[in-house]
Amino acid sequence: MSKKLKEILSTSLYLLVVLALTFLIVTYVGQRTKVIGSSMEPMLEDGDNLIVDKISYRFEEPRRFDIIVFPFRYEEKTYYIKRIIGLPGETVYIDESGAVYINGEVLKESYGKETIIDPGRAFEPVILGEDEYFVMGDNRNNSSDSRDPVVGNIHRDEFIGKAWMRIWPLDKLGMIKHQ
Repeated sequence: MSKKLKEILSTSLYLLVVLALTFLIVTYVGQRTKVIGSSMEPMLEDGDNLIVDKISYRFEEPRRFDIIVFPFRYEEKTYYIKRIIGLPGETVYIDESGAVYINGEVLKESYGKETIIDPGRAFEPVILGEDEYFVMGDNRNNSSDSRDPVVGNIHRDEFIGKAWMRIWPLDKLGMIKHQ
């Protein structure tokens, strides 16, 4: 075998390994996503770039207040970023004053941007199934979330992962605080 052919094969093998590792990481470990819109303000802003942790939920259960990424059911390549409010088996209700109740107890929150004006479908108690989650944006009056029948309850198998780290803009680089 000539030296030139060995070099071409070596470079090709190296590139193949790099591509395979990249594919495995993006498919099973993490991926980049961009925040579009204001539904998660003030925590996340339009244009923020995040790394989504796709592996944690293989080893642990999602928790209340985790910020998750999931696909919008009715539009391809559209992803939503929301905060988990209700867990499987719980009942979620929002009263006329905008207070969120979980199983009859007021949810203590510190991140919501403002009082909820429209409780949507949570005006009546929403009972979550075994693998269903109720999610909401932090900017409550500017968020299409589980209160909207088009979004509805999110099933566990729909989760892409948990927001892990903001990588852009650089002045806000850091880990995402969920609670």
